[in-house]
Amino acid sequence: MVCRQAGWKRFGMIDRNPRLGISQCLLGEAVRYDEGHKRDSFLADVLSPFVEWVPVCPEIEAGLEVPREAMHLAGNPAAPQLLTIGSQKDQTHAMHTFSRARLIQLRKEDLDGYIFKKNSPSCGLHQVKVYTAKGHPSQQGIGIFAGTFLSTFPLMPIEDVRLNDASMRENFIEQIFCYRRWKTLSHHQRITREALVQFHTQHKCVLLTHRRLYDHELGQLVAKAGEYSPTDLTNRYGERFMEALKVKTTVSKHGNVLQHLAGHLKKHLSATERAKLQEMIQDYHRRITPLAVPLTLIKHYVRIRGIRYLLDQVYLNPHPKELMLRS
Repeated sequence: MVCRQAGWKRFGMIDRNPRLGISQCLLGEAVRYDEGHKRDSFLADVLSPFVEWVPVCPEIEAGLEVPREAMHLAGNPAAPQLLTIGSQKDQTHAMHTFSRARLIQLRKEDLDGYIFKKNSPSCGLHQVKVYTAKGHPSQQGIGIFAGTFLSTFPLMPIEDVRLNDASMRENFIEQIFCYRRWKTLSHHQRITREALVQFHTQHKCVLLTHRRLYDHELGQLVAKAGEYSPTDLTNRYGERFMEALKVKTTVSKHGNVLQHLAGHLKKHLSATERAKLQEMIQDYHRRITPLAVPLTLIKHYVRIRGIRYLLDQVYLNPHPKELMLRS
């Protein structure tokens, strides 16, 4: 990749667009039991140009037909059965067998994230209904394929249609691009202390929007890099880095980072410029304007003043601006 690209591909930090696994019905494929689909317009129309999809339909790929009898989970939520609703045919073994085989294939795809279909007995992530012997549902379960996936890829960013929530959406998209940047570094070259220092410095403001403690812990790990083998250092940093990104951002955390950036700009701005920037940050903090408003002004000042430390901050361009996630 050529360095010095604009925006989110700056400095050669990402080697390709993120590759995402996805429940096939979310892209509009008629693979559901009733010959329907659950096409999501944001995923299919907006996000598609910036990612590579790896569609998966566990039920079709496990050998079930379209149309087919609807299924649900039953029994113990920790180890449920997958049963057809009418005939009570047990598809549990078939789904587990498929899941193990498919995940071996997905390892080779070098995925950067996965988007599951909500409430599905095979793909649901959160509060999937599990029925008791008396037919009473309890929302405690997770789809069989999704559960196997989680145990196989614990660090990978995953979501379902909670992506309809703006903050969840932005957080997930940030995660997949950060994960791709981390893998670009850790997979394509031997991790050195110098490379890790640069990576950590460039992601400092991103980490601060999630939890300051993680930035401190990762900074300490970088400082003691010489005490670890390259493999151990890579694993330790990658695990904590992705854990940090799962902590939800807030307006208050973003506000603190905006003030951090404003502090670096202070000596480069006139009194009038500083006052205008503070006004925009306060408007964001009071939820009068979106995050994009103060960030646009900060990026303008950073660019025309040529402040290298801030130019390198991933926080200013964490994902394609065309997605309008901060607007």
